[in-house]
Amino acid sequence: MFIVDAQSHIWGANTTERPWPVRTRPHREEPFGKDELLREMDAAGVHRVIIVPPSWEGDRNDLALAAAQAHPDRFAVMGRLDTEVPEARGAIATWRSQKGMLGLRFTFHTPLLAPLLTEGRMDWVWREAETAGVPVMVYLHHDLLHFIDCVAERYPRLKIVIDHLALPYLKKDDEAFAEFGKLLPLAKRPNVAVKASTLPSHTSDVYPYRRTHPYLRRVYDAYGPKRVFWATDFTAMPCTYRQAITMFTEEIPWFTSEDKQWIMGRGVCEWLGWTLPG
Repeated sequence: MFIVDAQSHIWGANTTERPWPVRTRPHREEPFGKDELLREMDAAGVHRVIIVPPSWEGDRNDLALAAAQAHPDRFAVMGRLDTEVPEARGAIATWRSQKGMLGLRFTFHTPLLAPLLTEGRMDWVWREAETAGVPVMVYLHHDLLHFIDCVAERYPRLKIVIDHLALPYLKKDDEAFAEFGKLLPLAKRPNVAVKASTLPSHTSDVYPYRRTHPYLRRVYDAYGPKRVFWATDFTAMPCTYRQAITMFTEEIPWFTSEDKQWIMGRGVCEWLGWTLPG
């Protein structure tokens, strides 16, 4: 099975030459680079990773693009863009001309970032991304999903991936899934897909995290296997890389062999336009 992790991070040290903005705490204080990630991928049997530059580094894509350019068969990037600076205007038109770049990723899950979405300050971004054929990944919580529903309706050719099933950051079990039902109606938008990532982080259960399986079934029933993408957010996981794989490939009885091909890699590659080998 060809396995593609639809989200993991790499980052460098917080230095005076490359300082981190005050946004959020890193998954780990020490740097985690492409070589460390490659070792973990090889040990677990992961063929590809989509690198999402982490928010604590700021709106930088340099390390991610360097990794994708050094290992184009293993890495590609969903990059960050500071949409509030003047030079952002016009950048989207040529975004995918950057070698290794597949699209854009935005986060709206904190009070600092949410107004970008709720105040309409992203409207020009959605319009330009649709025109340029640049897919986007978004992380937000369930209470803001109606804004993305409106975006998906207004820009039907814009491909949107909702990250982490919109689960609230650091919440677990009933608290994490209290408003989960708000994610399911967006399945009516054919240009919306979901990233089934971080599930082990949202439960106090242990492997194979069976408390989360009913929610995964509801997502599967709503979106279908071609619009549900497996991912880990590896550096934040409470389990091993291999367990994150086998939770999906061995512990979910309703996934067919064909379902697993789509969920574990084919779906996200086709959605983002990352050509599959062979």
